[in-house]
Amino acid sequence: MAKELGVLGVFSITLGTTLSGGIFLLPGLAAEEVGAGIVLSYLLVAVPLIPSMFSVVELATAMPRAGGPYYFLDRSLGPLVGTIGGLGTWLALMLKTAFALVGIGYYLQLFFPDVSVVAVALLLALLVGGINLLGARKTTALQIGLSFGLLGILLWFLGTGLPEVDAARFMAIAEGGFDRILATAGMVYVSYIGVIKIAAVAEEVENPMRNLPRGVFSAIGVSMVIYLGVTVTLVGVLPLDELRGNEVAIARAAEVVSGLVGRLLMTVAALMAFAATANAGILSAGRYPYAMSRDRILPEFFGWSRSDGTPLAGVLVTTALVMLFLVSFDPSKIAKLASAFQLLLFSLLNLAVLVMRESRIESYDPGFRSPLYPWMQLVGLLTPLWLIGEMGWLPILFTLLLVGTSLVWYREYVASRIERDGAVFHVFERLGHRRYAPLETELRAILREKGLKDTDPFESVVARAGFLDISHVASFEDVVWLASEVMSRHVGQSPEWLREAFLEGTRLGATPVQSGIALPHVRVPELEEPYLVMVRVRDGVPVQAPPTAWSLAGEPQMVHALFFLASRDDDPGLHLRLLAELAEQLDQPDFLIRWQNAESEQQLKALVLRKDRQLRVALTPDSPANELIGRRVREIELPANVDVALIRRENQTIEPHPDTLLQEGDELLLIGDPAAIRKLAERWVAPAEAE
Repeated sequence: MAKELGVLGVFSITLGTTLSGGIFLLPGLAAEEVGAGIVLSYLLVAVPLIPSMFSVVELATAMPRAGGPYYFLDRSLGPLVGTIGGLGTWLALMLKTAFALVGIGYYLQLFFPDVSVVAVALLLALLVGGINLLGARKTTALQIGLSFGLLGILLWFLGTGLPEVDAARFMAIAEGGFDRILATAGMVYVSYIGVIKIAAVAEEVENPMRNLPRGVFSAIGVSMVIYLGVTVTLVGVLPLDELRGNEVAIARAAEVVSGLVGRLLMTVAALMAFAATANAGILSAGRYPYAMSRDRILPEFFGWSRSDGTPLAGVLVTTALVMLFLVSFDPSKIAKLASAFQLLLFSLLNLAVLVMRESRIESYDPGFRSPLYPWMQLVGLLTPLWLIGEMGWLPILFTLLLVGTSLVWYREYVASRIERDGAVFHVFERLGHRRYAPLETELRAILREKGLKDTDPFESVVARAGFLDISHVASFEDVVWLASEVMSRHVGQSPEWLREAFLEGTRLGATPVQSGIALPHVRVPELEEPYLVMVRVRDGVPVQAPPTAWSLAGEPQMVHALFFLASRDDDPGLHLRLLAELAEQLDQPDFLIRWQNAESEQQLKALVLRKDRQLRVALTPDSPANELIGRRVREIELPANVDVALIRRENQTIEPHPDTLLQEGDELLLIGDPAAIRKLAERWVAPAEAE
């Protein structure tokens, strides 16, 4: 799938889907249960929400895949639980979307009393479904506009409404009783389904390890503040008799404070909120059947997609089912039952984090790790179950019906079509039972796809790598010995120890070999920084290929480029990310030809470095960088995140030091942040050279 969502898109989808029914429909329904206690109910939601939010973001940054929660549950707890989570969440999201579309009709009736709520909802479902067929980029542009327009109006409402709050109205805040306040908290929990929605489109997020935590945490933080302010304003401005059961309570409160203008603005805000929820609802819900089809949990038809990955079948079927729900029953009543299943889902997602952590799969490498593990997850696991118990028999029955239907589907359709287990079997392995090895391979592929963390020292590892240029060598073992001698001077281990570690890894099939390139690697105890040795063997050397999809088992390949990597043994995630990035950079068209033809160590390293994070600067009298001639390295004005990695002088490659004097004819290799590199290129590289 195309990665088209940045941090602003993540923030907008999460915020827009969170600030909808929870503000514009549910407060009046909640007040019918607990009166002024709705303020406490909305506050109590934070107890199960915060652990679940941390767990969802951890899982999404580790496994950014379409269908989010379904994929997390399937790969952690196995396909049976994945089927329950996938089908149940798909249904819950569709109900919430139908709920939002109906909400638009309620608010339009404030000005057009004769309008048909269902007819409006059906037309909007068609419109939103059509927009989603255009892809995530077009959908997100609409989402950003709706979300920020909504946020602006809500901030205006709080600015005008909070000063008018009558504190005496809060004297009855606990009259409903704690049990009813808890039950109502469970009901309004559906307001925070935005966390699930953004996880469902995680595969389409650019740099998910950075953008998902930033976007989700900021959106949920803003939403919690808005919810608190809105419920306080509603209770403090409206008499309880007018608040209870009022489906457009916030519009009435705005009218009390600001007259007709207030009612009009809040109607516009409600339309924005429900449109944003419906838009993001179909965007995320459509990814569930697509993801389940890829895993054979649903028929292949649901995997039909456009070339950019937009799940056409998923969007079309989701839109059709939403329309069916609109004409078949009252979504405003049924959608409230979806809160119970959402609570169950969040409980299972906390369990999924416990399983993934305890499985100790090295390729499970989230960009964000939940704090206070495992206590945070244990609270997140148990409190949703407690809230479900407080909600009454009908939500529990609805949840059990969803689970039962999913179990029947798994038994009758799924079980005979798949052979897959989850990470839970890696936990069992620690107790003497079996594991599911293919999961590690799948997570390694995801790791390569995610790329590096911003703090990973890939450029510096390549820049200071050792280098050997060999014309001919008798055997792979000889190359390993030469590389081990170079590496031993930097990693605190003897050449003999390193040689045996590299050879053992190759014998076990752990050395990737592909297209004339090999990546032997080891993990070294108490190593401070990763170290790399690059070896060019011009005539080639035969290396045994591992039994993977890269080559046939037992078939040696002639290798011309070898990259020996040593990393810390206590940070397997960093080791795997560096390996994955090396493989990504080496898997370029004509890499081996350019590798063989490179004239210097600096040119060879430039082939491996990421293109947007390096800059070659020639110091000649007529170049824009001639001002640097005669200066020492420490005298160059460089941004804090840019370094001089290497200096090419005549036929030598020099490792720079602060006092190194730059001379005419030198060529500098700079590495650093892409934005800073671009600015330096504009300053020191002639346009013709840049091209």
